[in-house]
Amino acid sequence: MTDFIPPAKPIIGEDEIDAVTRVMRSGMVAQGPEVAAFETEFSAFFTDGLPTVAVNSGTAGLHLGLLAAGVGAGDEVIVPSFTFAATGNSVALTGGTPVFADIEPDTFTLDPASVEAAITSKTKGIMPVHLYGHPARMRELRALADKHGIALYEDAAQAHGAALDGRKVGTWGDFAMFSLYPTKNMTSGEGGMITCANDTIARNARLLRNQGMEKQYENEVVGFNARMTDIHAAIGRVQLTKVGAWTATRQSNAAFLDENLRGVVVPPVATGAEHVYHQYTVRVTDDRDGFVKALREEHQVGSGVYYPIPNHRLPSLAPYAPGLDLPETERAAREVVSLPVHPSLTQGDLERIVEAVDAVAKAGA
Repeated sequence: MTDFIPPAKPIIGEDEIDAVTRVMRSGMVAQGPEVAAFETEFSAFFTDGLPTVAVNSGTAGLHLGLLAAGVGAGDEVIVPSFTFAATGNSVALTGGTPVFADIEPDTFTLDPASVEAAITSKTKGIMPVHLYGHPARMRELRALADKHGIALYEDAAQAHGAALDGRKVGTWGDFAMFSLYPTKNMTSGEGGMITCANDTIARNARLLRNQGMEKQYENEVVGFNARMTDIHAAIGRVQLTKVGAWTATRQSNAAFLDENLRGVVVPPVATGAEHVYHQYTVRVTDDRDGFVKALREEHQVGSGVYYPIPNHRLPSLAPYAPGLDLPETERAAREVVSLPVHPSLTQGDLERIVEAVDAVAKAGA
């Protein structure tokens, strides 16, 4: 029987296991020296040394980042609807209002024209998502933020190492969040990183993650327990030594699919953009769900649909967007399919993916 090719796969090796064992034997398993070291090393690797705060999930990173940057009740933050719900949830959790804008059809990221149309007197900031590992149009969004005197934030959950015109994602906004969930381009088992444009936002984030304390029992603000453990940080530190090679493999795998796939619309890359391919997302313009089913059942090739329901139509977030029309978001939700490009794939796997897509596309033609 042909082995199933999974759409995504966490990579955990003996190095990570050894690191966890070392920390557990040390007796220091809560937030401690491993977390501090991971913050410093992550910042040096991805964001040119910006202040960085480790937390226990990507969602916590977005929530605390927004709070640390001053978002609260009555504020509006413009976000894409075509993303995971955590983006809009994080704004709502501050007491603010997520305002959904449409996306560009090529990059699946915020359309600056749609963003500008959504700006009001209540707009506090814009939070693009570097979806699938492709950077959003940060030049234009930065110009919009400056023009209207509002902030720019970054949801970089899927974009470790992505860049635009040589400038890394995570360095454009007041803060950025990188997820460390198991299937991201690197993981700490679970967790998130908040990279901050200045020490004030970083200090606010540190207070908020630790019950409002910088010094024990001297609670300055009402905070959360969003700390990362040293166990998770130890995993992340090992993964940092590998993620560069994994990214290069993802890009190589994506290039092979670009060159060989037929019958689907392969993902373009914007001029000046470095795509890190957390997901390799194609468009299937006819019967996307049937295409996904045939890949799995007939060819043992997994895929993912990210995301089938736009945020502005979710029961949890729809009340923030009554009657909203986002045509490119709706079209993407009908058409997208993410194919495997993870570093565990062999050349044979890639060839099987191409053959399977070709066969399913021809059958549906």
